Amino acid sequence: MTQSAAGDAGSTTDDGVVYDLGPDCTLDDVDEGDRYLATVNGLVDYGVFVDLSDDVSGLVHESNLEADPAVGDELVVELVEIRDDGDLGFAEADVDPAVETVAVVHGDEVGVDDLTDRVGDSVHLEGDVVQVKQTGGPTIFSVRDGAGVVPCAAFEEAGVRAYPEIGLGDVVRATGTVETRDGAVQLEVDRLVSLRGEAEAEVRERVEAAVAERAAPEDVEPLIEWPPFETLHDDLAAVAERLRRAVLSGRPIRLRHHADGDGMCASVPVQLALERFLAEVHEDPEAPRHLFKRLPSKAPFYEMEDVTRDLNFALEDRERHGQRLPLLFMVDNGSTAEDVPAYRALDQYDVPVVVVDHHHPDPDAVGPLVEEHVNPYLHDEDYRITTGMMCVELARMIDPSLTGDLEHVPAVAGLSDRSKADAMDDYLELAAAAGYDEADLRDIGEALDYAAHWLRYDAGGSLIEDVLNVACDDPERHAELVEFLADRARRDVDDQLDDAEPHVDHERLDNGAHLYRLDVENHARRFTYPAPGKTTGELHDRKVEETGDPVITIGYGPDFAVLRSDGVRLDIPTMVEELQAEFEGAGVSGGGHLVVGSVKFVSGMREPVVDALVERMADAELDEALRSTLVRDDD
Repeated sequence: MTQSAAGDAGSTTDDGVVYDLGPDCTLDDVDEGDRYLATVNGLVDYGVFVDLSDDVSGLVHESNLEADPAVGDELVVELVEIRDDGDLGFAEADVDPAVETVAVVHGDEVGVDDLTDRVGDSVHLEGDVVQVKQTGGPTIFSVRDGAGVVPCAAFEEAGVRAYPEIGLGDVVRATGTVETRDGAVQLEVDRLVSLRGEAEAEVRERVEAAVAERAAPEDVEPLIEWPPFETLHDDLAAVAERLRRAVLSGRPIRLRHHADGDGMCASVPVQLALERFLAEVHEDPEAPRHLFKRLPSKAPFYEMEDVTRDLNFALEDRERHGQRLPLLFMVDNGSTAEDVPAYRALDQYDVPVVVVDHHHPDPDAVGPLVEEHVNPYLHDEDYRITTGMMCVELARMIDPSLTGDLEHVPAVAGLSDRSKADAMDDYLELAAAAGYDEADLRDIGEALDYAAHWLRYDAGGSLIEDVLNVACDDPERHAELVEFLADRARRDVDDQLDDAEPHVDHERLDNGAHLYRLDVENHARRFTYPAPGKTTGELHDRKVEETGDPVITIGYGPDFAVLRSDGVRLDIPTMVEELQAEFEGAGVSGGGHLVVGSVKFVSGMREPVVDALVERMADAELDEALRSTLVRDDD
């Protein structure tokens, strides 16, 4: 039993609680320092004997009595000593009338991790409430003790809120019988009380210490030796700790990721790691489904449409299911000033935000609004460290047992995002050792892009896992699915480019780079695969292979331009800032990397904005280090 505060004999305190033991309670149900209701059962010259239950009794010495009670009188006593011979010594305690009296039935103090072995037993469990859900039958209080979270079912009457005085965050002592429901344990509550004072503080301290210990990320070596990861390791470990802590705290997690190959290579491993950790921590088998959501985003930033939808769902879940508001985890997205309006909306509700991204960041803009921000640019690295590469390591910090399923994923991420990282050869070797050649990896990336296009705002669930061959239970199905989707993707790309090629404009810039322009609004198929960004990228790759020279490609529509470069150092975020200053009222926004990005503008300003972009491209520095593997492989 948790010790609660007690004053000296005759003192008055409103800390803690007074326990009223049931008749079956034994010495196992009492602790020194706690206070109890007692009944006087005998008088002696040196004090009085009192009963706390049928089996628990002891002496209140006359020096610890305030008055001369009679047999049958009730006292509040503090247990001051349990002697070696089992005798108990008490002192009378003068407590404030407002102190709560807590009924205690016989049972052992247990933790959540003990419950599986205690089915059918009467037990006590202390912890804090992380969810209160009213069902058509009982009220379900999810209680955590640091080791795990267990549903505690309390019944008043069907559909009626039990213990309405107890809410989220309260520290409680739950007494009841351990039962199983749908194959999982839960506590059928006989009594649920809210602890106060020192009793509350002690439980909070114990729970927090246990959470801190278990939230610590797993110590794993990176899949490959790569110095840039050494600079990112501590940042990734901090994110892993926050995510594990969210799970241990019963806080839902909403993962938003860019809906492309790298975004899915980043998000799916983290999803699997968190779902496994959720299943390990929560006794409720539905917890992984209710407390984690993976959500793709089409835009390269967190749009107001997405944040409004996310907030609406979160507030509804809080109202209907008693959940806490979620932690938002931004993946392969979330580093730029364009994300700030959405973050400010979340800030109205104190929703914490964590970001892992490799796009060029604006730390001054997003820094005050996010809890953690992992980005290679913040360590003088760049986009070549893809988000998928980082998040595979993050997933392994959450659940190292996934390692064998993830060894090919960083290579898929790198190829999908056209990474020119020095480590790509090592990642390709790692994937080859796992049974994937480069053609296999490229097909997986193509299949991911194709599936993501048609899924639109749907996460894809098991379909994406089968394509990526992570948590896939049928390797043959994976191979056939990837072949089918990749072939369809290549066919659609070839058809799109064959139709678009006659309308591509070409010029040679002053710096020697080839510039190719395509009006994707008028000379590419709409509302099908590939979308404008993908069309521009595929056209760009074709021109890089054809020329072997530095190439820049622009695909533009009425109010946007998609940019790709190879062998040319385009600082697209800086270009956007310059265009914003140059064209007042043009609505310029956007961002990206040194070699890929996008720009938005109002349609009436398309021509001057695109012309200004081209002027800056003509002045851009050629950089052999930014040449594509499409060219390098032929050297």
